[in-house]
Amino acid sequence: MEDYLKAIYILEREEGTPVSTSSIAEHLDKTPPTVTSMIEKLDDRGLIEREKYKGVELTDEGRTVALEVIRHHRLLETYLTEHLDYDWSEVHDEADRLEHHISEEFERRVAELLDDPAVDPHGDPIPTVDLEPVPDDESTGLTELDTGESGIVSRVSDRNEEELSYLADAGIKPGTELTVVDVAPFGMVTVRTDRGEQSLPEEIARSIRVTRSDE
Repeated sequence: MEDYLKAIYILEREEGTPVSTSSIAEHLDKTPPTVTSMIEKLDDRGLIEREKYKGVELTDEGRTVALEVIRHHRLLETYLTEHLDYDWSEVHDEADRLEHHISEEFERRVAELLDDPAVDPHGDPIPTVDLEPVPDDESTGLTELDTGESGIVSRVSDRNEEELSYLADAGIKPGTELTVVDVAPFGMVTVRTDRGEQSLPEEIARSIRVTRSDE
């Protein structure tokens, strides 16, 4: 149930509401009938509001549960990279396994050890201990920048281990300053960083969000 609530929260922020069953199925790699069955359970428990043929939306209670799981997940990702020498490409799946099983006391101690970080290794904001909604993302997708425009990487999607390894090799992570040099018609985006020029497949470029330099 927590996985579904977390997925719905993320999709609400990415796509708006209501969130369709097909979007949830794709995000979680589940079949539509499996998703429909879980949606019925979440609806019965008052964790979502369901509008037939349109989609679902989290209730206040469902959103609180989602934020707690997301806080666990992102704190764990940060702890694994900073204290257990995990690569940032490895921590998503590990945190997925652990996020449902830690106590509130463990969460408190991890947050204290990490000095209550605001973002995880991929630049995603960590919900506060009060589980207040995360502020709206005001960053821009890298693929939305025109040739010659510059920005600082603010977030990178953590869902694909191979893409994260590719970006690590290219020296691109949150905080990296870059300038778009060229956008090829067949999908490659070339950027310049302090390590020189890097050519990124469009799919990987779409996983990067930046804050424009003029902002």
